[in-house]
Amino acid sequence: MLYAIISTDVADSLAARLTARPDHLKRLQELQEQGRLVLAGPHPAIASDEPGAAGFTGSLVVAEFESLETAQRWADADPYIHAGVYASVIVKPFKKVFP
Repeated sequence: MLYAIISTDVADSLAARLTARPDHLKRLQELQEQGRLVLAGPHPAIASDEPGAAGFTGSLVVAEFESLETAQRWADADPYIHAGVYASVIVKPFKKVFP
């Protein structure tokens, strides 16, 4: 089943994001190589692909996992959590309809 992992950043998370980003991307790359990643990316704090110092307000990952518990464990192990980037993370089932 697909699961949406919806994360919200703490205020002023940019420095911590940049530090933890390589490890965060490595985990996403592993999901992609396994054919389980549908999409992933951050939410810019301003309407720009390159928000600069404004940074980001959170992230969205949609990927396939065996169960909600497995998806939650994967989300809980995110380097951004350990780096203090995320204030909260919600994991819930996702049904892809389009495209």
